[in-house]
Amino acid sequence: MEIWINPACSKCRGALTLLDAEGADYTVRRYLEDVPSPEEIRAVLDRLGLEPWDITRTGEDVAKELGVKEWPRDEAAREKWIEALSAHPKLIQRPIITAEDGTAVVGRTEEAVRDALSR
Repeated sequence: MEIWINPACSKCRGALTLLDAEGADYTVRRYLEDVPSPEEIRAVLDRLGLEPWDITRTGEDVAKELGVKEWPRDEAAREKWIEALSAHPKLIQRPIITAEDGTAVVGRTEEAVRDALSR
């Protein structure tokens, strides 16, 4: 199990606390420092069953500068979104937990973290 975190994020800290309380075996990836490649983002999107716009933090300043809210949300624009997430990792929703069964969840709630633990 791996968890992508921003240590400054309260949701990430809460997820780590819950994982520790449950005795989970996991690896921490500080994705702002260890930036995921476009290939890694594609892989995690496949595991999540989501599209890149589903995990994009559109309220971030860089998102506003790029104008991502106006970008098309379709197959033709998918790579543009993925490249933006890799170039600007602050845009990636957090925390993302990859589960043992090959799936992943965005662990913003206790329920989602527990879901990842049960997989």
